[in-house]
Amino acid sequence: MKYSGVVLAAGKGVRMKSDLPKVVHKVAGKPMVVYVVEALKGAGIDDITVVVGHKREMVEEVLKPFGVKFALQEEQMGTGHALLQAKDKVDMESNLVVLAGDTPLLEADTIKNLISFHTEGGATATVLSTALDEPYGYGRIVRDENANLLKIVEEKDASPEEKKIREINSGIYCFKAKEVFDTLLKLNTSNAQGEYYLTDVFAILREEGRTVKVLKAENSEEIYGINDKIQLSYAEKIMRQRKNKRLMQEGVIIVDPDSTFIDGQVKIGRDTVIMPWTFIEGETVIGKRCEIGPLTRITSSRIGNDVVVENSRIKEAEIKDKCIIGPFAYLRPGTVLNEEVKIGDFVEVKKSIIGKKSKIPHLSYVGDALLGEEVNIGAGTITCNYDGVNKHQTIIEDKAFIGSNTNLVAPVRIGENAVTGAGSTITRDVPADALAVERAEQRLVKGWSKRKNKKE
Repeated sequence: MKYSGVVLAAGKGVRMKSDLPKVVHKVAGKPMVVYVVEALKGAGIDDITVVVGHKREMVEEVLKPFGVKFALQEEQMGTGHALLQAKDKVDMESNLVVLAGDTPLLEADTIKNLISFHTEGGATATVLSTALDEPYGYGRIVRDENANLLKIVEEKDASPEEKKIREINSGIYCFKAKEVFDTLLKLNTSNAQGEYYLTDVFAILREEGRTVKVLKAENSEEIYGINDKIQLSYAEKIMRQRKNKRLMQEGVIIVDPDSTFIDGQVKIGRDTVIMPWTFIEGETVIGKRCEIGPLTRITSSRIGNDVVVENSRIKEAEIKDKCIIGPFAYLRPGTVLNEEVKIGDFVEVKKSIIGKKSKIPHLSYVGDALLGEEVNIGAGTITCNYDGVNKHQTIIEDKAFIGSNTNLVAPVRIGENAVTGAGSTITRDVPADALAVERAEQRLVKGWSKRKNKKE
């Protein structure tokens, strides 16, 4: 049996009050529509069409890596009309899963269960339902005296009795493709919103003697749709709880999951400890036995094993094994720390490679630099890498010692085992094993304080 999927993602999302299409808003670091496509793929469905409309270019851009097809709904005239736009993209011999692009909490296993229930029951159409204590805003599942599906009625069209029903339509369906597209042509707009409701298909199919079924999901959390930024924050919290739980099951120690924020695609090795108020984002990969946080933010970086990071900001950097970072360090894009590097408090490093066992203990800026092994950078050192027009590189060779408050005016090279005196401004290369000192001669004015006080 062949399966295909259609994701309805053409709406404006007016209640989001945003310049972005609703479905590209991120949940735990990923656009919500990406989660929906991933759930379909996780259920074994690769033939996927996404119906786009409002700001379609943005939706298509975030889905470019997934190899999906796109259908355009130029005018939003309801869910039935939206699905009809995908007709030419769908295999008519397949069973078709239809779902909305704003349900990021949906799991692949739930889609698998829906497909199995649909095919084993020989249904033409199956709707996934669930029960809610507060069903306001959702379409209601209306059953007949034998508990079979009678119809699905939208909130705005429901009678007072129908509004009391707690079983709701999730907006997730499975159809025989040819039958549903034939039936879509029979829809009309005789309803409160003047739209073509996809849900009306079920009543039509039932009247024609086709088999329509309802699969009731126990976990109502999964069908949670997002219509505003309050609901977006709710979904964000659930998604991060899921991620933290999975990581802990895999052997990561998260001291306080409620104050730890980890994106869905992040990978962390076992026995790594994540302290509270830590944010780990993007494509970050962290190895084993690390200590991360508290009050640390890491974005799209690679961190090796046995690394310690405290109260620091790391962005698009690579950190190898046994490094110690922070507190209050800032590693910017292009930074590479080799093994056993120490980056201390109030140190900023940008687009630099730091050799094995080198140390930048505190209060320094290193940018566009190449440091060898076992280099020691004194407090207050600055690589003066920008001349107002171009960036220039500083090279410091193995075991060089840079005295405190040294200005290294690039381009400049400090040779192996060389030393710079504290307070120097180095503008020329320093050869290996040399001492470079650049200071004005110290002057003493004896009795200056006494003379100054008399004048006052």
